[in-house]
Amino acid sequence: MTTVRTFIVEDNPTIRRNLAGTLREVARVEPIGEAETEAEGSRWLSGNLSQWDLAIVDLFLKDGTGFRVLEACRNRSPWQKIVVLSNYATPDMRRKCAHLGADAVFDKATEIDDLIDYCLRRRQAQFSSTTAH
Repeated sequence: MTTVRTFIVEDNPTIRRNLAGTLREVARVEPIGEAETEAEGSRWLSGNLSQWDLAIVDLFLKDGTGFRVLEACRNRSPWQKIVVLSNYATPDMRRKCAHLGADAVFDKATEIDDLIDYCLRRRQAQFSSTTAH
């Protein structure tokens, strides 16, 4: 069974830890790394393009923003997905994230189940593509 290698860019250590645990247990994806600043997230994601399948990015980080992380990953492969998980998932923010290349935007307070469903669909899509060959 294939796994969805997931990198998390989130500045709150409690949220990062809880998110990684929930994703591992419920969505069955594999958190492979984390960053808490724009520079760390951008550098790792753009410098390790073959190492990740999914990135989950918060918009407001310890230093910098998730917007720049999205911009840094514009040249990723089509199978690599970036989603935003934010407390500020307003219609304007959703549009801006989509414009910068986000594949989806989820609200931390109300859409965690939607994020988990998204991860499960990504996992199923990857599994289907690897068994089709």
